[in-house]
Amino acid sequence: MRPRPAGNLFHPLYLDNICWRCSQQLGRQLNYARAPARRAFAQSVAPVAPKQQSRLKTGYFLSNKLLPRIQTSPTAPNEAGSVTGAPVTNHASQDLPHRRRWAARRNAVVESPSIASNISDSETAAESPLPQDASSALTTESTKHPANSLRRQISLLLSLSKPRLTVVIVLTAMAPYALYPVPAFLSPSIGLDTPSLSPLTLTFLTTGTTLCCASANALNMLYELAWDAKMTRTRNRPLVRGLLSERMALVFAILAAFAGVGGLYFGVNPTVAFLGAANIALYAGVYTPMKRISWLNTWVGAIVGGIPPLMGWAAAAGESATGDGSFRELLLTQDAIGGWLFATFLFAWQFPHFMALSWPIREEYKAVGHKMLCWINPARNARVALRYSLAFFPLSIALCAVGVTEWTFAVTSLPVNFWLAREAVRFWRNEGFKGSARGLFWASVWHIPVIMVLALVQKKGMWGRVWRSIVGEPDLEDEEDEGWVTDDVGEEAEAADDKTQEARPPIGSK
Repeated sequence: MRPRPAGNLFHPLYLDNICWRCSQQLGRQLNYARAPARRAFAQSVAPVAPKQQSRLKTGYFLSNKLLPRIQTSPTAPNEAGSVTGAPVTNHASQDLPHRRRWAARRNAVVESPSIASNISDSETAAESPLPQDASSALTTESTKHPANSLRRQISLLLSLSKPRLTVVIVLTAMAPYALYPVPAFLSPSIGLDTPSLSPLTLTFLTTGTTLCCASANALNMLYELAWDAKMTRTRNRPLVRGLLSERMALVFAILAAFAGVGGLYFGVNPTVAFLGAANIALYAGVYTPMKRISWLNTWVGAIVGGIPPLMGWAAAAGESATGDGSFRELLLTQDAIGGWLFATFLFAWQFPHFMALSWPIREEYKAVGHKMLCWINPARNARVALRYSLAFFPLSIALCAVGVTEWTFAVTSLPVNFWLAREAVRFWRNEGFKGSARGLFWASVWHIPVIMVLALVQKKGMWGRVWRSIVGEPDLEDEEDEGWVTDDVGEEAEAADDKTQEARPPIGSK
């Protein structure tokens, strides 16, 4: 037996019959036995500090707090009620949407390839949702007001007129009006000698075009009421939800049509009024019913989109017209080439915009019976969008060649035209999949306003006239026009003097 060291001689629990190692183990056991008593005494004497609550919730450590918590049990009962030893773990990642899509796709491939393709198409459409319709947003906003309030009625009528589409159409009419090559662009005078853009004419043009668009869109909603209720993008419109009666919508459409065409006739000229009435007839009377008959309705709708630029050009041309201001004088002359180019711009723009817009909801168009190229022939739908997207390169050069814009416009318009063409190529290669439809849609949304702004900034001769008006230099074009007028007046005066002398009898004759 090994004796204990000297340090333990005076230990109260000294035992001669045990070794040093055994006494150490016995001492540790006694200390452990005394520890609870010491902790209890310390807690009774010392003040108790309040327990701090954790600032982080348990949901913070979960990948998605909306998912149910992970439940893990070591055993799970089988169908007979007995408990098996296999562990059952419910992983939260298995409930994520992309996990479910992948599992559905794998199961569909195993069961049937055709089902897999349908699932892929529907998922692609769901991954690229369309932006909310402005009419639907206004309809939802109107429900926050009382039923008979004025704000609610105004919101419903605005939603009936498709405000976003109306704003785009009005802007495409204003831009050609401002780009018309009128002499003395910055001159405040209004007359035959120095014609200029009239703010009053511009006001009548914008107001009349807005009312014509509102009338056409209201008639469109009245005709397609039954089919709008079956599509997710249009089922929230006011007529579908019953927030506005059909009779009130019809009255609004008729009043807007008469007010719009009348304002264009008396405030602008008869040619512009005729174009506004023709636009209503084509959109509501030809394009809308044709959607149930043939996929060529898209081309008719493109013609409707190309009319507003002609209205703006004819409105500006009517201010400097010297004849009767007929359709032939305003739009069938060599000076009207610029207006027809802008109309071609908007005609071509409709195809990449609408082909990309209609592709994600092609199954809904098919279900309601609308004849659209997006579901009849998706490959041709992509080719049409690409073909018309490439047309903007020569059209931009043509605007410079006819003298509407400076030649710098052909260079500055290249980036936005290239962006649209690039997205159209992606849309054509992928046939709308892999986000190509959404990319082409947003490229088309930004394309037309950027093109119009670039053309306005680079109008032919505008900055030269601005510089001459600042520094006080005379305008050479105005001097030439004044010289031509002076020469004409002098020639007419000499001809009148000759006729007077011939008619005067000689002196002394009887």
